Amino acid sequence: MHRVAIVVQPGIRGFDLAVITEVWGPDRTRLGVPRFELRRCAVDTGPITLPGGLTLAPDRGLDWLAEADLVVVPALAEPSDPTPEPVLAALREAHARGVPVAALCAGAFILAEAGLLAGRRAVTHWSLAPRLAARHPAVLVEDAPLYVEDSGLWTSAGVASGIDLCLHLVRRAHGAEAAAAIARSMVTGPFRTGDHAQYLDRPTPAADRTAEALAAVRERALRHLGEPLSVATLAGWAGMSPRSFARHFVAATGTTPHRWLLGHRLDAARRLLERTDHPVPEVARRAGFASEVTFRQHFTSSVGLSPRAYRGAAGPSAGQPRPNPGDSVRNGS
Repeated sequence: MHRVAIVVQPGIRGFDLAVITEVWGPDRTRLGVPRFELRRCAVDTGPITLPGGLTLAPDRGLDWLAEADLVVVPALAEPSDPTPEPVLAALREAHARGVPVAALCAGAFILAEAGLLAGRRAVTHWSLAPRLAARHPAVLVEDAPLYVEDSGLWTSAGVASGIDLCLHLVRRAHGAEAAAAIARSMVTGPFRTGDHAQYLDRPTPAADRTAEALAAVRERALRHLGEPLSVATLAGWAGMSPRSFARHFVAATGTTPHRWLLGHRLDAARRLLERTDHPVPEVARRAGFASEVTFRQHFTSSVGLSPRAYRGAAGPSAGQPRPNPGDSVRNGS
């Protein structure tokens, strides 16, 4: 996924365009990130007007989508605005060739207009979900996750979740190290799973003691991923009952303790597979899985490859030697 095409048209959101450009645009090869070729593809290469008085100069026509490894679709500022048929046709052709197509926020409306989301799961900003469902009743609209995938079509919720989806796509194609390096350079969190809630019903102030206790538990858990960690253990660290802890954890993070732990353990396993020569059973143990069988099942379900196949495809990060067997791997928070 080294060639990335942004599908641009009049009225696209500047924020979405900036996110895509920041993730795949800069040269970060010195950080071990592959070099990407990012192109802005449009019906023609004349200047395009964006909301807020901005203009954009496309550098490729829609025919470049045939060369892309990934196609990313920014949202229109007004989701109901029509998209030109040549753009819709190009998206249909890209998907038919098996190229992953990702739409940020209200970009789901564009994929739906192209007929790509009929009978498939999709997500958009929670406030736009009823509108998407009403306009395209064949789409299986969800309003809770940050991002979802169905048949090679990725959609994300509003605003910052576009960053999460873009980093996730980097992680899937190029590994956890590359995604973490990009996240560090963007000064953003490196890992939020798609099943995080878009918003919290009862936001907790940062100064609240419960929020501080939960943050401390998450940080401590990340330092001890290789150890058996039950909800009861985490609750004990927070000084709460397991039931109360689980309730507060979901309210604070939008996901359950089990899913949070599983996501970070899978990410830690990716890093171990990319950066070490540890046998798969040792990777499973260091990442905190109870058994190699359980690890293989979760990893294959999440990544789409077995741990051994993933290691063969990823290899060591560019320019970074594998650490000694005694080295520890700590996942980012």
